[in-house]
Amino acid sequence: MSVKVNITSKGIQKVLKNYNEKQAIAEYIWNGFDANADTIRVDYVANALGLLESLAIADNGYGINFDSLQQKFDPFFESEKSLQIVAPKHTSKMHGRNGVGRLTFFTFAHDAVWRTSYQTEQGFQQGAIQISTGGLNSYSHDYTAAPSESGETGTTVSFTNLRIGQQEMEEIVLPFLINEFCWFIELNKHKNYSIIVNGEALDFSSNVKTLEEFSIFYPYTAVTFKIKYVHWKENLHKELSKYYFLAGGEEIYKDYTTLNKKSDDYFHSVYIDSDFFRDFDFKSFENEGQVAIFGAAKSSPEYRFLIKELTEYLKAKRKPFLKEYANRLVEGYEQDGIFPAYASQTETEQHKTPLINLIKALYELEPKLFSSLNTDQKKTLVRLTDLLLRSGKEVQLFEMFSGMIELETDEHKELSELLLNEDVRE
Repeated sequence: MSVKVNITSKGIQKVLKNYNEKQAIAEYIWNGFDANADTIRVDYVANALGLLESLAIADNGYGINFDSLQQKFDPFFESEKSLQIVAPKHTSKMHGRNGVGRLTFFTFAHDAVWRTSYQTEQGFQQGAIQISTGGLNSYSHDYTAAPSESGETGTTVSFTNLRIGQQEMEEIVLPFLINEFCWFIELNKHKNYSIIVNGEALDFSSNVKTLEEFSIFYPYTAVTFKIKYVHWKENLHKELSKYYFLAGGEEIYKDYTTLNKKSDDYFHSVYIDSDFFRDFDFKSFENEGQVAIFGAAKSSPEYRFLIKELTEYLKAKRKPFLKEYANRLVEGYEQDGIFPAYASQTETEQHKTPLINLIKALYELEPKLFSSLNTDQKKTLVRLTDLLLRSGKEVQLFEMFSGMIELETDEHKELSELLLNEDVRE
């Protein structure tokens, strides 16, 4: 039986622009986790030329119930916003949006077939759905009335007529999957979540720079928070750096850390487990006049203490990282000819060292000052800084930098001490 889904070719073109093969394969894995799977298997076979002959993604989730097939495959929308990949803001439990990820196979294959087993009151049932790139606005399905003999639920999506090679799969797609799912696998480590590729578990530890576990104790009410901190080597795509609040290992809420989006490539996740969060009202603090009726809220002394302690901890962890990157920044500026040329060796020794020290210190204070600058903008910023520094105009330097970005109170104080305190500059 063939059914047309509610999406036009114009909408499909918008999807084409927003997805690539890495994101598409990731979406099929997310679909499995959304279906309560704990194990996803990715299997592929390459021919002698290195091209993939087959690719299948299987999960042990609850399957696709054919009684609700239309709700699973029909509700696609024309709005470009609704077709974008959007990570959930405050929960990791459901990642997929509107099922649109099911159409993204056209980025790397011509045909896709879903074979699914699901449980009903009558027992385990099975069925298959097929879509081809040539007819993305329709799908055919085959419902098998005979019960599934496996006695297990799950879905396997098989892709054929592939336009992706083994080298691309192993050098581009798999590293992308590690960065995409490492934080999620760590979040669900107690549930033994895994992604198996051709029989071997994907190694998410390859993206771990540092992992530490410790506890924070609030003495006045004897509340303990178990902390797991992970510093990642590479970015987490749309997930960014977040706090994950858990109770008994189950995620209750997540939110950005205080050091998220600092333009310094300091990618991190903090997992916080405590019974304190079982009846916690994370939303009441968002409205000043609203008070939590049951349990604690963000205004509670325990929560404020926790966030203050974690903020200080993250800042301490970030400092050596920023020093390392400040050195890399200066090395890059040297190679690209960003620093001014001085008339003599004496001038170079007299002026370049203080300039480099100031650039490093400014980067460690606020990396955002140096982000997203092209070569001309880098030269302008560095040479203007050099000119003001050599002219003894530290006050003007302070006004310039404090006006360029929005600083928090403690950062504003650090900038003042850096530029206006002679002992600090030396």
